[in-house]
Amino acid sequence: MADYRVPALPLDGDFESKAILKRLVSAHRYLAELKGVVATIPNESILISTLSLQEAKDSSEIENIIATHDELFKAALFEDVLKDSAAKEVGQYASALREGYRRVSQTGLLTNNHIIAIQNELEQNSAGFRKLPGTTLKNETTGEVIYTPPQGFETIQSLMENLEQYINNNDLCQLDPLTKMAIIHHQFESIHPFYDGNGRTGRIICILYLYAQKLLQLPVLYLSRYIIQNKDAYYRLLQDTRDTGDYEAWIIYMLLGIENTSRQTIQIIKNIREIMADYKLRIRRDLPKIYSQDLLNNLFRHPYTKIEFLQKDIRKSRLTATKYLEILTNEGFLEKQKFGRYNFYINMPLLNALTNLPRMDNE
Repeated sequence: MADYRVPALPLDGDFESKAILKRLVSAHRYLAELKGVVATIPNESILISTLSLQEAKDSSEIENIIATHDELFKAALFEDVLKDSAAKEVGQYASALREGYRRVSQTGLLTNNHIIAIQNELEQNSAGFRKLPGTTLKNETTGEVIYTPPQGFETIQSLMENLEQYINNNDLCQLDPLTKMAIIHHQFESIHPFYDGNGRTGRIICILYLYAQKLLQLPVLYLSRYIIQNKDAYYRLLQDTRDTGDYEAWIIYMLLGIENTSRQTIQIIKNIREIMADYKLRIRRDLPKIYSQDLLNNLFRHPYTKIEFLQKDIRKSRLTATKYLEILTNEGFLEKQKFGRYNFYINMPLLNALTNLPRMDNE
């Protein structure tokens, strides 16, 4: 429907049917459980660092930016070496997510300035909202134009200002925040305000909105893997909603994503917590001379580490950091590998927890 006019928010109509209310109950249940499980990890930076990398990989894959876990994790260690890989672009997504989290944490709001800053970090440019006409969305297979978003800069700016108000002013709309999140995501993708990076920016907005609404303690609920597994439905429902004006199927799709992703993330965090507790117990018992909380945090902030990272975290000499990593390798806590002339060290149980993701019964 090329002539779809993006409506101003709030929308008129009933957006909490019996089917939606049923899904809301379940989504809220698992979201609340996730919030509680997150609180059991003593160092929040561990979850933000590890899970944001997984989300970055999955969200970028939706846009056909493909990087293996190994490429992604190496890129975080060897930025100066892996300059042109897809992993570099995936890493920019993780940086954009963390930048958005930092800004929302400071202000409690999710503003257009924040959204532009996220997209700037994501795309490494400062183009801002689209100013030139000609943007269309096409079928990847046939090349057929399936949707033409708003073209004029003033229209885009006006719609984004309206969306900003809708996101941050809860008095404008009495809908459940999860229903609102689904509408916000549909609205942002329909405005399509940037030349590039709209899909990835839109998925970052989803999680930051839930965080701003205090439904999550940390921004660790990432929908991209669910969207990958249901990608055809995602794009079909985006367009069906524009064609029909009926949001029910779209909202239910997004609520199922919240439920499934919450359940999966709960299990991932529990697995990380168990591995971390085991490492803490065994290192304190068997290697008390090298144990510290800073060392443990280093081993779990990222599945790959290197001498420079540990040296910085434990604030000791390079020689001491090297010695500690060799001891941990000899004792089976880490696996040592080489990349060119560089050594790096892998926490294999953590890597497996992040890459061998638990499958939900209703996936």
